[in-house]
Amino acid sequence: MTTTPELHEPATGEHWLQVYRQLHAHPELSGEEHGTARLVAEELRALPGWEVTERVGGTGVVGVLQGGPGPVIWLRADMDALPVQEDTGLAYASTVSGVMHACGHDVHVAALLGACAELATGPRPTGTVVAIFQPAEETGAGAQRMVDDGVVQRFPKPAIVLGQHVAPLPAGLVISRSGPLMAASDSIRVTFTGRGGHGSQPHLAVDPLLMAASLVVRMQTLTARQSAVPASAVLTAGALHAGTRPNIISETAELLLTLRTFSDTARQRILDDLQRLAESEATGAGAPKPPEFVPYDHFPVTVNTPGDTERVMATLAAAGVPYMPLDNPLTGSEDFGVFGTAAGVPSVFWHIGGIDWVRFTEEDQHIMLTEHTIPPRFPSNHSPRFAPDPEQTLPAAITAMVTAARAELSRSE
Repeated sequence: MTTTPELHEPATGEHWLQVYRQLHAHPELSGEEHGTARLVAEELRALPGWEVTERVGGTGVVGVLQGGPGPVIWLRADMDALPVQEDTGLAYASTVSGVMHACGHDVHVAALLGACAELATGPRPTGTVVAIFQPAEETGAGAQRMVDDGVVQRFPKPAIVLGQHVAPLPAGLVISRSGPLMAASDSIRVTFTGRGGHGSQPHLAVDPLLMAASLVVRMQTLTARQSAVPASAVLTAGALHAGTRPNIISETAELLLTLRTFSDTARQRILDDLQRLAESEATGAGAPKPPEFVPYDHFPVTVNTPGDTERVMATLAAAGVPYMPLDNPLTGSEDFGVFGTAAGVPSVFWHIGGIDWVRFTEEDQHIMLTEHTIPPRFPSNHSPRFAPDPEQTLPAAITAMVTAARAELSRSE
């Protein structure tokens, strides 16, 4: 990704809109955020007082703004895009085929840069601000890579870690909750091995596609047994790959699954039960060997620290930021919590709306107020049509982050 000279004019609201559009038009996949990292580092260095370190945990960037004596806070934004072909029709749509900022990380980066500018150019905060620009959130690896590269030891240790994520809600509306906020996530690859043959003679073959399809049906019982639990597990089949022609029974079938859970106990039980079901399918079909069962891309449960979360949300509400508490955790996943866990400090994460308020009907508002959930008719994160309204979202996200940051910096250690 290249940068343009106009991106380094004085940091106005229009400036951050230009930064956002530049990021959106030039997305980079997990671990490949080289151009994004360069832009972030250049933007931070153009601000007074920020010390910048690049290549932390690969392509991560860390900025430090030293104030007077006082608390240290970390503010985090993720930078990576997704392997999605954009279908928004935006004038600044992705110029990279098959890659898109479909989860809004471009909003997170531009908003945190805007917050860094306000903290540096407004009244200098008492305490120290550390801005974490993290790679590879989408694979669940980026936060841990930064931790493994010594981010906790190399930079001032925080008293609290703050982060936010754009969502298909009315622009500027914040939702959050104390305790579990987002699910743990595991991707799972199950590979069945059979015995290939001709489609006209299935009795001479062992069909791995049939094993995989049967597992997709049977695995629904694993989460159905938790239906009475408010935060029940979610298990979804996302892909099934087998064969090349209609009259050939393939040798192998690969099934890709995603599992969302809210406790280590539930996670391990479902992984164990799922592997048992897969093995029973192979045994029942007379497969020549057991299936390969490989969990990968693990995200921990995102847990908002009780007490600290209520305090931060009260700060935002008192400053006029619209806030709606969630009754139940969300089934999406994040690796944000890795930082607070590694540092042994509280962490608070919230979602902020990115859709023009006028698009929300009375029915949409009823769903939000009564069900405390995102209206399903709007394109969600990871959709090729996910398109936050930057003119409304960026100022709101900058305000939310700066408001929370200044309040936490003003607290006595």
